[in-house]
Amino acid sequence: MTHSDRGTDPLDPAYAEASVTRINPHIPHPARIYDYLLGGKDNFASDRKAAEALIEVSPGTREGVRAHRAFLGRAVRYLAAEAGITQFLDIGTGIPTQDHTHTIAQESVPEARVAYVDNDPIVLVHGRALLTGDPAGMTDMIEADLRQPEKILSDPAVRAVIDFTRPVAVILAGVLHFITDEEDPYGVVEQLKAAVPSGSHLLLSHITLDFADHLSREEFTKPYDDSPAPMVPRTHDETLRFFEGWDLVDPGLVEVVTWRPNPVEYQEQIPGGHAWAYGGLAIKP
Repeated sequence: MTHSDRGTDPLDPAYAEASVTRINPHIPHPARIYDYLLGGKDNFASDRKAAEALIEVSPGTREGVRAHRAFLGRAVRYLAAEAGITQFLDIGTGIPTQDHTHTIAQESVPEARVAYVDNDPIVLVHGRALLTGDPAGMTDMIEADLRQPEKILSDPAVRAVIDFTRPVAVILAGVLHFITDEEDPYGVVEQLKAAVPSGSHLLLSHITLDFADHLSREEFTKPYDDSPAPMVPRTHDETLRFFEGWDLVDPGLVEVVTWRPNPVEYQEQIPGGHAWAYGGLAIKP
């Protein structure tokens, strides 16, 4: 395992203390809202208020978030156990609540290497717990923003973990819907796709309103209005565009609950019947 140089190292107490000073508990943050919905404890009153507002608009939000997390687990397990992927670049990883990418991957491939990326200081503080895993593998975490892919790709800590001459799984789970159209999400994803070789995979999930005819976009996204990252739901076609030029793995881009469901996995009943999120996986030709 490895970690970054001292001063930007999540294991360094001075770094953790500096990160804490940049956390604003009065402004809801997507990572902490997600943490609350998953049953985590690393959130503030502002995050809980925003989450409860989401639940009021969509009673199935909590179950949908859990279904979304379960999809991520199944997809990572497929990548490691079936696709033979040993390197993972997980961007927008969120607060370590349960079933981390490296934990799942290393169950099948002990030597799996995972670089985590997030832009929320509280994620970096709690990310210290992520820097444990199978001694045969390697795990690290950096603070960076998806909107600056060149910074992520050139970071020394990332490059110490990831060999970009070999296939990489780029994970963008539940993060692209916080990138507005003005911030060019498609251009961002294309930069990441261009940086990895043939045989690499793109794992992606995205919030949608395709199953919510009774709701306006404004109603659904309102709880995130005060957040530093407003939510931008996208349609099936808009989400499919992120995979352009790559070959989708069966069953394609589908609602997360229907992507290779595990018959022995506990399936919660989601009020309204939909998780309101698409998930898919594609391979670079």
